[in-house]
Amino acid sequence: MTDREEFLEIFRTHVTRPGSEKLLDWMDSKTDFFSAPASTRFHGACEGGLCAHSLNVYRVLHGTFFTPDEDSEETFAICALLHDLCKANFYKKGTRNVKNEATGQWEKVPSYSVEDMFPYGHGEKSVFLIERFMKLKVEEAVAIRWHMGGFDDAVRGGSFALSGAFEKYPLAVKLHIADLEATYLLEQRGE
Repeated sequence: MTDREEFLEIFRTHVTRPGSEKLLDWMDSKTDFFSAPASTRFHGACEGGLCAHSLNVYRVLHGTFFTPDEDSEETFAICALLHDLCKANFYKKGTRNVKNEATGQWEKVPSYSVEDMFPYGHGEKSVFLIERFMKLKVEEAVAIRWHMGGFDDAVRGGSFALSGAFEKYPLAVKLHIADLEATYLLEQRGE
């Protein structure tokens, strides 16, 4: 099963909220979500890296934190699979020059650069895009908004909203931890 097929299967099995099929159709037909990288040169910096990363976050979030009597399959699927929706239609393919260690010659290699056509932030942009199609619960919106934790520009700018979000919504902490584990422990730089 490809990453795209697995993503679609998990999403369609667990996400039944009104508008979810329209969201999925938009992702599949109007964005590059399933072929986009997850970053320019760090984790998932390859074709399909964004979808693969989203699946890794789902596996960690569900495998580590899901409690059947307390948690919602739908909420966990939405948060993990869609937390980085902001990265759809965000990267541009190109090339860069890299020195070949064996020959000492410069060679062009494929690369990605950011081309943000809708600069709305990171987590907040994902929330905005999702809610164009389906409603999020407050805990889902907060978790997706703050999934970057201390790496979020608002936190580096002095906002204290992150600690309030983490204190009030444990799902936000869980999604952040799952994203960190997927990014730094499961995925390789440049892959």
